[in-house]
Amino acid sequence: MYGVVLVDDEQLILRGLINVIPWEKYGCRVLDTASDGLEGIAKARACKPDILFTDIRMPNMDGLAMIAALKSEFPSMQIAVLTAFRDFDYAQRAMHLGVCRYLLKPSKMEEILEAVEAMAMQIPERPAEGTEAEAKESPASAFVVRAALSYIDRNYMNRLSLSTVADNVFVSQWHLSKLLNRHTGKSFFDIVNAVRVEKAKALLRDPSLKVHEIAEMVGFADVAHFSKIFKKLQRKSPIEYRADL
Repeated sequence: MYGVVLVDDEQLILRGLINVIPWEKYGCRVLDTASDGLEGIAKARACKPDILFTDIRMPNMDGLAMIAALKSEFPSMQIAVLTAFRDFDYAQRAMHLGVCRYLLKPSKMEEILEAVEAMAMQIPERPAEGTEAEAKESPASAFVVRAALSYIDRNYMNRLSLSTVADNVFVSQWHLSKLLNRHTGKSFFDIVNAVRVEKAKALLRDPSLKVHEIAEMVGFADVAHFSKIFKKLQRKSPIEYRADL
């Protein structure tokens, strides 16, 4: 039997999907339901369903971020969107991330049943966890990496941890670390340090700023560590870099 998770903030929709669709006819059973995106991701991780039906306009999470997170972590998961959100560009982006069907509420029963049948038929054709190449090249993985890099660029001045960034792009720490390494060839801390050093280079052009002030402004806990990382990446100390400007 294929496992199914249903995600929608309308309880009436959830009850309808559970009770009206003849899941067993398609070799499926509903494992769990969720009422928002964050809960949906948690339930999907816990149940590891073969099929996910989800809305994309719910509290607590952007639907595209949810889809990208799940498709990057579980490439073989079949996802169908069932939503009242009528936006062609948004639908295209969802399909690009790997959504199997984009259905508009209210959908005809035959459209929903066709989506269930189509997803059930695709499951055996794909490996359970996907291949390394597939995970690296998938649009969903690229979406997650871009979101993580954007978050780092906006928050480099704060204390950053892999856990914090992973929580903000809705994937596990382990998965984000793997994606960043595959897509950039760098570790999380190498990426953060590189961003901080680039920001520091711009600040060093201001002679009124002391080196220890710049170190603090770009997120380093102490000037000695800042100088060490700066010299490692630039082949010269911050003071030497400033002197050469």
